[in-house]
Amino acid sequence: MCGIVGYIGQAGESRDYFALNVVLEGLRRLEYRGYDSAGVAVLTDGEISFRKKAGKVASLEQEIERAPLPDAILGIGHTRWATHGGPTDANAHPHVVDNGRLAVVHNGIIENFSELRAELSAKGYTFVSETDTEVAATLLGEIYNNEAEGDLTRAVQLTAQRLEGAFTILAIQADHGDRIVAARRNSPLVIGVGEGENFLGSDVSGFIDYTRKAVELGNDQVVTITATDYTITNFDGTPASGKPFDIEWDAAAAEKGGFDSFMDKEIHDQPAAVRDTLMGRLDEDGKLVLDELHIDEAILRSVDKIIVVACGTAAYAGQVARYAIEHWCRIPTEVELAHEFRYRDPIVNEKTLVVALSQSGETMDTLMAVRHAREQGAKVIAICNTVGSTLPREADASIYTYAGPEIAVASTKAFLAQITASYLLGLYLAQLRGNMFSDEVTGILESLRQMPEKIQTVIDHEDQVKKLGQDLANSDSVLFLGRHVGFPVALEGALKLKEIAYLHAEGFAAGELKHGPIALIEDGQPVFVIVPSPRGRDSLHSKVVSNIQEVRARGAITIAIAEEGDEAVNAYANFVIRIPQAPTLMQPLLSTVPLQIFACAVATAKGYDVDQPRNLAKSVTVE
Repeated sequence: MCGIVGYIGQAGESRDYFALNVVLEGLRRLEYRGYDSAGVAVLTDGEISFRKKAGKVASLEQEIERAPLPDAILGIGHTRWATHGGPTDANAHPHVVDNGRLAVVHNGIIENFSELRAELSAKGYTFVSETDTEVAATLLGEIYNNEAEGDLTRAVQLTAQRLEGAFTILAIQADHGDRIVAARRNSPLVIGVGEGENFLGSDVSGFIDYTRKAVELGNDQVVTITATDYTITNFDGTPASGKPFDIEWDAAAAEKGGFDSFMDKEIHDQPAAVRDTLMGRLDEDGKLVLDELHIDEAILRSVDKIIVVACGTAAYAGQVARYAIEHWCRIPTEVELAHEFRYRDPIVNEKTLVVALSQSGETMDTLMAVRHAREQGAKVIAICNTVGSTLPREADASIYTYAGPEIAVASTKAFLAQITASYLLGLYLAQLRGNMFSDEVTGILESLRQMPEKIQTVIDHEDQVKKLGQDLANSDSVLFLGRHVGFPVALEGALKLKEIAYLHAEGFAAGELKHGPIALIEDGQPVFVIVPSPRGRDSLHSKVVSNIQEVRARGAITIAIAEEGDEAVNAYANFVIRIPQAPTLMQPLLSTVPLQIFACAVATAKGYDVDQPRNLAKSVTVE
């Protein structure tokens, strides 16, 4: 996730030569989408001038104060959430190519950038960054000069047809000082319509200070904006249209996409977070590849134990992953709280693989666990959401979750992305070690690729869960029960209520119910039960349905999270929240979402700050 803004006006208008000011203001509002680096490019008198800098927008502004840019009526800007390549000046956008004649900013992941880079290198092009964006910009310049006959719109159309993955691209060219051309595929882009000026943005917060009229661009469309007009086509050049709408949010709400809180927005980001984490993981033969894993394959084949280290929500993601990794790889797998790991003198050696999970990559407990593991000879793989953070730098290899910045303190989309990335690692190891046939790996990957749409289905039915949260907001305590992968989901559901609603909540393994926790059940006690699929090969479904009966008989308010078509729960649950059918190991990607929505609704009903709960910080950087 990155922030993109574009502006074009007219000389003599109210914002005459204020392109830089408009673009910088847009970047400030879009900075929540990425803060690894920022950059701008302006076009005036047939010349492109640009500045870019690692760090936040403030660092870019300092750079511009040091080396001012010329006045202009046209400009583009970018604030980066690093994917390909670390957060450096060289990797920052815009990328300016073709002898300074063409500037491009980009949001998304271009899956076939390696093949395109090799193709362009063979033609004599050189590259100064590690990014997929520079490859796209260079391809655009090649097509502009050799195929599009100097037509920038046509060049963008042809380039977009060559790119695979998800992307939004904005381009300006020195010979076209009257336009910005942009393309969109599976990545957001909105047109802002002004009077004598027009805008482009990743979302409306990029231009909300200047206009309330906007047009949503469709998928696989190209738009050309001038100061007075815009034209939309499909990638093949045929005419197309967008969806006009009026912006009814204020500036603060716009940064949250119109949602009441960042947490609410990030819950709704989850289909994209899972989709982006899966993107670009297959080679041309359909084989799973993890380009970030720079560990000798012989070492990975020799691994005889895996230890997952993490804290909080990330630890629960690791507990979900353990079921899958052991099942697919047949390697004993442990999950350790990072802050306990090194203090118990764990058995770790050169045949141990340590997998460290952290959203920020700066969690001190996890970093100390990783350092201890490496001192004992173990190889470490980091699963992290922040490119260039300490954890990936200190690990032997990394798998990045492309969830985009998570602003709310309580983690939501990072949790689902961590499960997804952990599953990719498990499948990769199973493929590498010969534990699974290629068609088995392909089948599971196909199930994973179906998850974003199914997660969206759960979100589309959030009103039922929100109403339940409002109705139960005055409860003294809420309990959660689950078995197998449903157990860590229960733990995560309880944690969310503790974090943001300050409510006593506990998650239990459902099989433990009769061993003590059932004593907590009394009249009116809300109990969530994560119900396994009735289509599984084991008998867990009937056992969990029995658990529902047991707590219901003792006066509990029972809330079942169950698959569509599972009618066995109806007689025993006061409320049933339906999720789409999915294989057992995929179910946590679905069953977690209603628990997030419920916690957010309870906290909101109680009047609490959902994004910044008391006593908590986003990243725990001390032991």
